[in-house]
Amino acid sequence: MSIATQTGDDGTTGLMYGRRVPKTHPRIAANGAVDELNAALGLARATVAQPPVAAAILGIQKELVLLMGELAVLPEDRDRYIAGGFTFLGKSHTDTLTARIHDLEKNHRISYHGWATPGDTPGSATLDLARTVCRRAERHIATLTETVPHLNPELLRYLNRLSDLCWLWARWIETPAAPPAG
Repeated sequence: MSIATQTGDDGTTGLMYGRRVPKTHPRIAANGAVDELNAALGLARATVAQPPVAAAILGIQKELVLLMGELAVLPEDRDRYIAGGFTFLGKSHTDTLTARIHDLEKNHRISYHGWATPGDTPGSATLDLARTVCRRAERHIATLTETVPHLNPELLRYLNRLSDLCWLWARWIETPAAPPAG
């Protein structure tokens, strides 16, 4: 099967289980923004010099795939999705991001000098880019919640926490190492 299916030539795109919606649908805008976030985090993962951050980003990217899957399922297909073995983003995913934030704030030296002007390092710049894309995805999902009943509220919490984490990682990466004691 070719990637050029031509099924979207009429201005529609596919969701799970053969459902089609206009490419302008808020669900597609939200999913597209999360897809962009995943790509921005991939760039960050490729540029950060701190292996623990890169490893954490990879895990987050896999969670974003869960989020995108959830957005691609209409309410009437949720049971079918679950029966197929797929899972949804849950509180534990958000709690893990929150724990990472608390660890950074408590156990790592972070300077907030110059935080309003991204770009001190390639890694911090890509994390700041990912943060802004994350905020856009969050806005799209907030818009979607206005029209879609029973949308998982954890999606907004997760993205809100993720943007905070990206911001904090960027500041940590930009923080100069502590001078030697003595």
